[in-house]
Amino acid sequence: MISRAPARGLTVAGSDSGGGAGIQADLKTMLALGVHGMSVLTAVTAQNSLGVRGVWELPEEAVRAQFRAVVDDIGVQAVKTGMLSSAELAAAVAELLTGLDAPVVVDPVGVSKHGDALLAARAVEVVRTRLLPTATVATPNLDEVTQLTGVVVTDEEGMRAAARAVLSYGPRWALIKGGHLGAGHDAVDLLSDGTREHWYRAPRLPGAHTHGTGCTLASAVASYLALGHEVPEAVGLAKTYVSGAIAAGFPLGAGIGPVDHGWRSR
Repeated sequence: MISRAPARGLTVAGSDSGGGAGIQADLKTMLALGVHGMSVLTAVTAQNSLGVRGVWELPEEAVRAQFRAVVDDIGVQAVKTGMLSSAELAAAVAELLTGLDAPVVVDPVGVSKHGDALLAARAVEVVRTRLLPTATVATPNLDEVTQLTGVVVTDEEGMRAAARAVLSYGPRWALIKGGHLGAGHDAVDLLSDGTREHWYRAPRLPGAHTHGTGCTLASAVASYLALGHEVPEAVGLAKTYVSGAIAAGFPLGAGIGPVDHGWRSR
């Protein structure tokens, strides 16, 4: 009997040697959601539960070759981008994604969970003007909103202004992640295309082990898009999956542990 191939998702991101975020989190998420995950590695980090110790970018030629090898032969049904590190790599990835016949989820990763910079200052303009226009969905957290647009969000109403600011750079949808609003707020996210709004709420969980939440949410959205869901439904399903992963997060090392990507199977 010949098995049918599953939906195919591609992550373009950096490696997290600790396994909680980056390419590793993306591939675990795709597997958990029934999607065949493939990867384009942009950078290698030496990273653990305490922070990032070093970053080494891959050559632009290597990034292009990985992308073409996958897309030209196997094909993709959704792409998710994460850590792109430099202006040169961000520009190369934007060029590769332009005209691609598959939904693209752009997670404009700026800093790690520990506050370590993962995007060069001069790369921010490239992300704004060249990468965001390729996005079906852009998924910035509140710090990334400020980095990209200058908008500072302090409450839920401010998330509307953040969505408008992000959408002005060209993505079809903006998913503003409100987790950084902090205590006293639900874990609330806003999805907007400029005319329609969808709010997603979940109780704020007390667990401290949240490494990889942004990567996991973006790759879950991409996975559900690869499976054929429309954007609002894909985001809702991804939110449910990530909430479960956060609730099941576990200690690892001496610092911030990861979310549990395999929580549904335990």
